[in-house]
Amino acid sequence: MITIGIGCSNDAAKVLLSAGRIANETLRVRCYCDAETAAGRVAGPFVELVVCQTPHQKIIDDLIAGTIDGAVRGTLPANDTLRYLKAACNVTRLERIALLETADHQKFFLAPVGVDEGWTVSEKVSLVLDARELARNFGISERTAILSGGRLGDIGRHQIVDKTIHDAEEVARLTGAEHREILIEDAVKDCGVIIAPDGISGNLIFRTLTFLGHGIGHGAPVVNISPVFVDSSRASAGYDGSLRLAAALVSGKKR
Repeated sequence: MITIGIGCSNDAAKVLLSAGRIANETLRVRCYCDAETAAGRVAGPFVELVVCQTPHQKIIDDLIAGTIDGAVRGTLPANDTLRYLKAACNVTRLERIALLETADHQKFFLAPVGVDEGWTVSEKVSLVLDARELARNFGISERTAILSGGRLGDIGRHQIVDKTIHDAEEVARLTGAEHREILIEDAVKDCGVIIAPDGISGNLIFRTLTFLGHGIGHGAPVVNISPVFVDSSRASAGYDGSLRLAAALVSGKKR
């Protein structure tokens, strides 16, 4: 049996609905919330409400202690939760890789997706290696596209664009990936791993696809820590995919 925790703050009904759809005899879900959020709410079969003063701390404490097998941020606040996760895991930064799905059901892993992630060549190389491992484990193509801020013919138009192109060429050389310039629309057709030029553009790609382009965000596993933690957006329509992703990652580790 696997137990996955999920944060339940704002939009508690959305979290509980997802938990109720996913939970079963072999997959239990614990929803972490404060007393105000829990008031009047009843958990469904195989779903437990964990009521506490600081849900963002309790869920991570339980994850580190092994009380739960994996965790999803759900609707907990990003800054407080991720800051506490970094401290609990003794890392200075978190590396997240998002599993996305286009409107026509093309799945791929995208990184970086945090605005403070993936700003150096070495960080992007690390993301490539971790994303390929995720892709391999989920049966998605490991072919990797490195994006930049323009086409090769755009060199000289702006120094920042030039740097993204030079960095992309270097990351591609070091990892055996392909520099696909700015052409993400072509890259997603045959690449299961997409590396954005930086964390801002990656975050914009994620938000544009999922909130404007009718795509789906299945969550973003944190890959540079040992426990299974899947980050998620509070603006998501539901958390079914993130809970399934966390459970699959836990199952993979147990094998």
